[in-house]
Amino acid sequence: MTVETWVQAGLALIGSAGGVVAARSARRTRRQERRDDFTVLKDALNERIDDLKEELDEQQEQITGQGAAIAWLEVDRRSLRGYIRSVGFEPPASKPIPDRARPFLYHIDL
Repeated sequence: MTVETWVQAGLALIGSAGGVVAARSARRTRRQERRDDFTVLKDALNERIDDLKEELDEQQEQITGQGAAIAWLEVDRRSLRGYIRSVGFEPPASKPIPDRARPFLYHIDL
């Protein structure tokens, strides 16, 4: 074997080793894959949390509106009963409040 053959073999070996090192460094580690999986999961959860917050805000608006409607009905009922009594009549007896509604209407005189 000549010196040139040895040099070519050595260069080929160095080139192969460089290719292996390059391929190894380009490969993602298991830790990097787990971190990326966690990031995707975390982003999905944050998006779902934001959606839930929006739903809660909408429900809170609806509940606030329902409370305002109940308060208005309560005032209107009292004024109607007062008017009926002021003209000398007795208002009809109220229907019983259902048990399910009673906790929300605790301040209404039965």
